[in-house]
Amino acid sequence: MKTLAAGVQGSSPTLNITIFAVFVAITLVIVFRASRNTKTASDYYAAGRAFTGPQNGIAISGDYLSAASFLGIAGAIAINGYDGFLYSIGFLVAWLVALLLVAELLRNTGKFTMGDVLAFRMKQRPVRAAAAISTLAVSFFYLLAQMAGAGGLVNLLLGIEGNVGQDLVIAVVGVIMILYVLIGGMKGTTWVQIIKAVLLIAGAFAMTVWVLGKYGFNLSNLFQAAVDRGGQTGEALLGPGKQYGKTGTTKLDFLSLGIALVLGTAGLPHVLMRFYTVPTAKDARRSVVWAIALIGVFYLFTLVLGYGAGALVGPDVIAKAPGTTNSAAPLLALQLGGPVLLGFIAAVAFATILAVVAGLTITASASFAHDVYANVLKKGKTDPDSEVRVARITALVIGAVAIVGGILAKNQNVAFLVALAFAVAASANLPTILYSLFWKRFNTQGALWSIYGGLIVCVILIVFSPAVSGKPVDAKTGKSASMIQGVDFHWFPLDNPGIVSIPVAFFLGWLGTVLSKEHNRKKYAEMEVRSLTGAGAEKATQH
Repeated sequence: MKTLAAGVQGSSPTLNITIFAVFVAITLVIVFRASRNTKTASDYYAAGRAFTGPQNGIAISGDYLSAASFLGIAGAIAINGYDGFLYSIGFLVAWLVALLLVAELLRNTGKFTMGDVLAFRMKQRPVRAAAAISTLAVSFFYLLAQMAGAGGLVNLLLGIEGNVGQDLVIAVVGVIMILYVLIGGMKGTTWVQIIKAVLLIAGAFAMTVWVLGKYGFNLSNLFQAAVDRGGQTGEALLGPGKQYGKTGTTKLDFLSLGIALVLGTAGLPHVLMRFYTVPTAKDARRSVVWAIALIGVFYLFTLVLGYGAGALVGPDVIAKAPGTTNSAAPLLALQLGGPVLLGFIAAVAFATILAVVAGLTITASASFAHDVYANVLKKGKTDPDSEVRVARITALVIGAVAIVGGILAKNQNVAFLVALAFAVAASANLPTILYSLFWKRFNTQGALWSIYGGLIVCVILIVFSPAVSGKPVDAKTGKSASMIQGVDFHWFPLDNPGIVSIPVAFFLGWLGTVLSKEHNRKKYAEMEVRSLTGAGAEKATQH
């Protein structure tokens, strides 16, 4: 069975694969070198807390800027203009929540995982188990979306036809990702993130300057060219409402998505875990400031790249290309610099997927080994070596599941998986983190009700949403935008449940707390002092 199309016309698959292979070879050498210093649990989980604020900030931006950010947002702007750029704004504003509410306090209170913070003044075993389940849920859906995206990227950029070819490349991506995690731990993964972030931002910067140069470094000229190329709907690119705002439902849907994105970032486990790789709370703050600066600059680049693709390539060509909107940035690279620039952008896109899935895998494996194995099953009576061994075995299992899931989902609409990851993070994780850090009365029952309640409500609403079933069939493609074709069992009207599930999770956390008499004032006082001052945190982080 053949796939839709054999890649972007005019590209050189051999060149693309060669550039990607060079990147993999260089990063594997770096990972091997980093592995020499990975001896303790702290080395494996938190890179020995040896990274500086700027280094960790670059790595955080590498974790955050996934292939969806690069390919998806540029394509959304090319097709929908202003409405597409609102995604960039949402992603960037989310970092202010992480910086102001979470970064420093989390770094001072925890050791290796989110479960450390949530269980600090609660009953250890039930809360750690709940935190691990939530972390694994977010990581798995995010991971599955990235792996499935790798399959689509193969078709788009490398011209590999047939299911067997795509399955093989997904498997190769998965195996390389597992190698990064098994060999280098957090230290090796962090260096991969840093290299990938530098390449991604440098590539986007070069293309941005190139596009602006074609229009005399005048944004007005670029916008006018995009409007002219857009035909009858060109004017709509410069104002709100082209994608959202046609009906009351789409306005509400956008609000719900925006809430999930803004609040979900501060609850994403693989982002939160990065705060533990720096030696002090000051470095944690600096790393988030660096991340905000780099991510903000990158999203400004996507504005130029999106409108540049609309002007130089045209929305009609983008819509007909394999991958549709995801092809906007590669097609623009081909238009600007020919096969060589496209080869570099293709390699960066694959490197992006590799780095993000590696970060997700180490987060999920650390959560299982540290929270479930060491603290729930072994009740804290385990040595660090066996804990790291379990983490490595878990990474193998997660990698295998991600490969199989990516292969099964490669032809499906996986947008709902990313939305689910953010919505789960915002529903199950963030309310519990904020209550734990700021509410003196919060207790174990409140934490369990908030985590499990937010997770269950969020998943149920997603399953019965239009993202999974019930969207009308598109006349051009003959397919529905829902994941499951030909059926309709949706009753929840919105694609993203954030506007409902997040308030419900906050409410359940409050209700569970006030209905329980448990309250550990002494532990809260200790947590408050530690989170605000960092006093005692260094001692707690020794393993």
